[in-house]
Amino acid sequence: MNPPSTGQAPQTPRNRQRTRADRARQVAEVLRRQIASGSFTSGMLPDERTLIADFAVSRNTVREALGVLRGEGVVERRQGVGTVIVRRPFEHTLERLTGLAETLGTHGEVVNQVRVAGLVRPPGDVARKLDVPVGGRVVHIERLRLLDGVPLSLDLTYLAADIGEPLLTADLAGRDLFGLIEQSIGARLGSASVTMHAVGGDPHTCALLDIPAGSALFTVERLTRLPDGRPVDLEFLRIRGDRLAFRAELVRAGGGAR
Repeated sequence: MNPPSTGQAPQTPRNRQRTRADRARQVAEVLRRQIASGSFTSGMLPDERTLIADFAVSRNTVREALGVLRGEGVVERRQGVGTVIVRRPFEHTLERLTGLAETLGTHGEVVNQVRVAGLVRPPGDVARKLDVPVGGRVVHIERLRLLDGVPLSLDLTYLAADIGEPLLTADLAGRDLFGLIEQSIGARLGSASVTMHAVGGDPHTCALLDIPAGSALFTVERLTRLPDGRPVDLEFLRIRGDRLAFRAELVRAGGGAR
């Protein structure tokens, strides 16, 4: 026997009532993106009344969204002033092969603390990716990178020996590796393969980056090649998730919609 009809539509994913937490998360995500792109040039968020009208949500939802951003250390509430942006993640494009200082130099001073620099016998996977013969060596460089004095990333780099050895006496603290490589070889680099994912940072890395253990990090593996396709630079970057946002313009490939 079928149950009596209530006259109401079943609660499907399309018509289920969104919770205030859902709406607050959406507001926080949009504001976070606006902050990263530099939309609020005054350094402050609009007042609550403006945000309520803009997002068509309640005051409590706006306050919950601002609480999310405060918890992330992105904004803080100052009595008599308003909601002030205290940490703005900077954008790094994925469309061009650029070094960190090339991309972020206009936002502040990029400084590199060189922790390791020398010839080493590479791990097997590194040797394979750089086409290093058995028994061969590579140059290993590890740098802690800071933007305006605040840690941004921990970069582990392996370079083909003939490319890397001339750089051991170069200005590793003040220059991007890409620029140093191109200056050394007298030619431009060619292309790179990039793999990126997010992880909770281990205690040692987080301590170096001055963030709590378990904080979100981007881990980036980038294999850079010369124009002839020869791999010369393998990097493993661990980047603070609260300080950098990646951006790209993508074009949908041809073919009909399904």
